[in-house]
Parts: sequence; C-alpha cells; structure tokens
Amino acid sequence: MIFATVGSQEPFDRLIRAVDEWAALRGRADVFAQIGGSTLHPRHIEFTKFLEPAEFNRVIREASVIVAHAGMGSIISALELGKPIVVMPRRGALRETRNDHQVATAESFGAQGRIIVANGEQDLAEKLDHALTLGGTDRIDPGASPRLVATIRAFLDGNLSELDPPISTGKIEARANDTAAPSLAAFRAGKA
Repeated sequence: MIFATVGSQEPFDRLIRAVDEWAALRGRADVFAQIGGSTLHPRHIEFTKFLEPAEFNRVIREASVIVAHAGMGSIISALELGKPIVVMPRRGALRETRNDHQVATAESFGAQGRIIVANGEQDLAEKLDHALTLGGTDRIDPGASPRLVATIRAFLDGNLSELDPPISTGKIEARANDTAAPSLAAFRAGKA
C-alpha cells in the first residue's frame, strides 16, 4: 500500500491531486490518503480527512511507500520505520504555508540521501515510480544517540573536558557569561 499524508495542520490539495492523478494513470488501487481539511474529493484513491494517532501509526507501518508534505513528523516516522518517503514541500509563494521552511527541510534531508524530494506535481510521478522500486531503507534510531546524551549530561554537569574526545567549552562559557543570556550556574540551578 502507498500512504499519502498531508499532516494534521492544513490541507495540501496540490499533493493529493498529484497522487490521485498518478494512481489513475498507473491503475493503482492500493493508495490511501489522509487529506486533512481539504474540500478536494479524490476520485482514484481511498481517503480520509484525519486519522487518530494509533490508526496513523498502523497505516504508516503497513505502507510500502509514504508520500507526504515535508513535515518533520511524517519524515521522522518514515525514517524510524525504514520506509521510503517521497516528499513534496509546501510552498510559501503558493500560500500553502507561511514561508518556505518545508523547502529547506526537504533540501536538507534530500542532500543526506534520506528522502526522495519531488519539486512539483510532474516530478512527483517520476519520484513515486522510483520509490516503488526500492525496498526498505536504513532505519534511524528513535532515541537520541548515546554520544548526544553523554554530551548534554556532561554540559549540564560542567564536565565537557571529560568526554572522549574532549569538547572545548570556550564558546559555551562565552555565551553563558553574556549578560543577555542566563548564566550556566542559573541554568544548572533551574533558575534560567
């Protein structure tokens, strides 16, 4: 099954229309979409406006490919499950969002090779065809890396030099001593 999702914030008719047209052209009957508050009624795919979190998790686990806006929730969910994901970012100029933050997100994850980015409706069909040729992808760990946890713990304890390799505290101390920023001591004491 192919699962298309627009997230829970706003409708994204351009994405859903492109997936609906792709399904019609390919004769696919295995596409399910969560379309949000859209007034669009896709003709060639099954859809619902919203999914409860448990149902969303079930559907995304069953999907072989995810198609989504470039929202962090959708991207992270797909990466944690090792699912190929094709993202088409919402665009500020088209009034699909307030700015182009989704374009930046898509570019960043795309440059890492983590996601497949479709830059428009025509591009989506090609990228979706490609995604279907892929198996699962490398999963990301849903938790923080042990190195990140150790670094944060050492920072809070004031022991960055004890890390292997040690981390310089120059910038952190300079920032903590900045009168505009709360002091490190106040942060540790829970007063910042």
